[in-house]
Amino acid sequence: MGTIDPDREYHIGLKKGDVGDYILLPGDPARAEKIAGYFDEAEEVNWVREYRTFTGTYNGIPVSVMSTGIGCPSMAIAVEELVKVGAPTMLRVGTAGSMQRKVGLGSITISTGAVRVDGTTKEYVPVEYPAVPDFEVTAALRSAAEELDLDYHTGIVHCKDAFYTEGNDDLPLAVQQRELWDTWYKANVLSTSMESSALFVLSSIKDVPCGEVLANIGLTYADEPIVAKEGVDEAIRCALKAIESLEKKTPGS
Repeated sequence: MGTIDPDREYHIGLKKGDVGDYILLPGDPARAEKIAGYFDEAEEVNWVREYRTFTGTYNGIPVSVMSTGIGCPSMAIAVEELVKVGAPTMLRVGTAGSMQRKVGLGSITISTGAVRVDGTTKEYVPVEYPAVPDFEVTAALRSAAEELDLDYHTGIVHCKDAFYTEGNDDLPLAVQQRELWDTWYKANVLSTSMESSALFVLSSIKDVPCGEVLANIGLTYADEPIVAKEGVDEAIRCALKAIESLEKKTPGS
């Protein structure tokens, strides 16, 4: 039988000192490696389950990137255990499907809040508790998008647990799902993904700053949840530029 290292968090396999002052959180382990390629230097610290971590520097700033897998349960574990190893500022760099015609393929969405259609966060707080990111981090992401002249949108996003309920008329709840998607469209919800709620709610509870930038790789409003992985590099650049801005505002930096 293998032994459990008491100094490392069970799921993410990290200990104190393994992560930088800012950590980017993509879902895909391959995207974690891609993001690490933007760093000045990066070392793969650990890879346990879906949690793959690289740590290094970006323009001299201590940074890390860790993949979180798919969905709010995995994201909630990531946030819980990252807090225990140092609670860095967390910036999710994810992918999403556009829920509005004005949100084009390859554009990025900077989230200001999330519709909590997931089940994980209901285990923590009632649905009346809002899922919102940190104001300063969100403002830095918006400023970064402006400075980089990116095609971006800011607003409320949608967070779900099931990917294949989008436009699937064979499901038992197909009629109800169609009505709900129409509701979110009419409510001007911009994009849909699967991790936002857990990041926002857990970060608020734990009192650590977080933000989110999403690349719109699908057109959910047109029943095309995945079209092309466009906008991912733009989302990464936006997050890294935001980190530079946040670091300049940090006392003593």
